[in-house]
Amino acid sequence: MNEPTLQLRGLCREYVTRAGTLTVLRGVDLDLFAGEIVGLVGPSGSGKSSLLHAAGLLERPNAGTVSVAGKDCTKLRDNARTKVRLNGVGFVYQFHHLLPELSAKENVALPAQIAGMSRTAAGARALDLLAELGLEARADHRPSQLSGGEQQRVAVARALVNKPKVLLADEPTGNLDPLTSESVFGSLKSLVKGQGVSVLIATHNFEMARHMDRVFALKDGQLEPWAG
Repeated sequence: MNEPTLQLRGLCREYVTRAGTLTVLRGVDLDLFAGEIVGLVGPSGSGKSSLLHAAGLLERPNAGTVSVAGKDCTKLRDNARTKVRLNGVGFVYQFHHLLPELSAKENVALPAQIAGMSRTAAGARALDLLAELGLEARADHRPSQLSGGEQQRVAVARALVNKPKVLLADEPTGNLDPLTSESVFGSLKSLVKGQGVSVLIATHNFEMARHMDRVFALKDGQLEPWAG
């Protein structure tokens, strides 16, 4: 079997609150492989976002390891973790967080330019992604001129512009109506399958989860296969 693009081992995460120590992850193990979409379900407060933040190197776990493309990133310094995030991990959130003063193309191209790509090359890469998502004609529109589904597709393109190995999505269709949600997920699935990206999606949308390759429920800080 191929090496996992994302590997979590013994992941633990605790938060200190006024009421005491709150443990949300208790030794989580997970392997993600190229081209597969894995779902993560669980009630609010179960730790789904904490798992995504640790997996995406946004937070440091209290214990355990996070490896991206075979590299253990757990003990890297902050600047090295930032570089891995920029080039190896893409993020999509419930709210698109597009910059309102930039066009769709400019929003998508920005992370590529930050990573060192020329403006021309980044713009071409952005246009290619937008075209694959059916948004080529909307490339010069600002977010306020786009529908909610279009904005979220732009956010997907932005997350993929640096050709990451891993895409992490936190309720990526949670702010959309059911029909638009289905359309956006279909676009995401087609694009990441074609590019061989491994995807971990936290969602409350059980219907969408049924169309993923594997689904886990986060319960009492640990992962278990979702019964559906």
